[in-house]
Amino acid sequence: MQNLIAIYGAQMVAVSVYYAIKELYSDCKVWCFIVKEQSGNPYDIDGIPVITLDRFKENDIKVLIATPENHHPAIIRDLETKGIRDYLCMDSQKEAALMERYYEKKGYRILHACPAGNSQAGLSVFMSKFYRDQPLKESYRAPDWIHAIQAGAALTDIRIAEICDNQGENISEKNVNYSELSALYWVGKHADADYLGLFHYRRILDVQEEDLYRLNKNDIDVILPFPTIHYPSINEHHRRYLKEQDWEAMVQALAECAPLYAKALPKIFAGQYFYNYNMLIAKRQIFQDFCNWMFPILARTEELSVPKGRERSDRYIGYLGENLTALYFLYHQRDFKIAYTGRKMLV
Repeated sequence: MQNLIAIYGAQMVAVSVYYAIKELYSDCKVWCFIVKEQSGNPYDIDGIPVITLDRFKENDIKVLIATPENHHPAIIRDLETKGIRDYLCMDSQKEAALMERYYEKKGYRILHACPAGNSQAGLSVFMSKFYRDQPLKESYRAPDWIHAIQAGAALTDIRIAEICDNQGENISEKNVNYSELSALYWVGKHADADYLGLFHYRRILDVQEEDLYRLNKNDIDVILPFPTIHYPSINEHHRRYLKEQDWEAMVQALAECAPLYAKALPKIFAGQYFYNYNMLIAKRQIFQDFCNWMFPILARTEELSVPKGRERSDRYIGYLGENLTALYFLYHQRDFKIAYTGRKMLV
């Protein structure tokens, strides 16, 4: 007899967890997806119904909470108020472990599984921070190859890091639209190491000290987070986070600046795998080439936007950057040796 579970959530974390369970656990059946409100969520995922919590009556079915971790406390309160106490929170560590098994079975190159060599690669990874970030509840001691960088430093006199994204050539004043991408721009222009990268103050890639011995040994070009899985396709990402006219502006900018990628976009975005979070580590030249490709497209998108980027205060360019990151590395997935690892949330 199959074990029945329900998944709380209906977006990328829940969908990714669902497909991993479907692939790895043949004796487990997902009964339904649960959401608090139907608005903004699909009515079914892969033929499985998405229902609101008030309609969920099966209190004897285990519930997997598969949403961003900041929503877990409120979801737990709602479940317990309804009398549901058999639940499991899929935090970033559990999610990463599950997705690692899934992608390993799919034949992806897993960073932690690559053989280690004798030489350590030189890394400079920058952790984007903003002066209004909420403090972490738990201390995090970063290794010496992670450097804090203040994103949007041009927008305030408050300083929270020695390295600021308004030093030298920069787009720091555009941080309101670009978010962490203003730090990415700075890294591409100024940083110097064998490998360059960008993390966030709460969100990092799971790269351990021993992994530094795997990069040269395996000639790794890029480290990316495990792809998130979307249903029915990765077009759901921009439909959820972006206005259609902003998406159309980016598509036009892509056609003008990078026509081969514009031609490939419909086929690539008909797939389900997406590179989220604007986080990566790459060989310096690949990192710089990527930045030199993406930022002119984003700059042109600003000009085509209505209203233009400088006339608004939403992070739409940051969301478009995620889409362009996915496009770029999916387009080049046969050209680069990509290794994958989990995403860790700092609390």
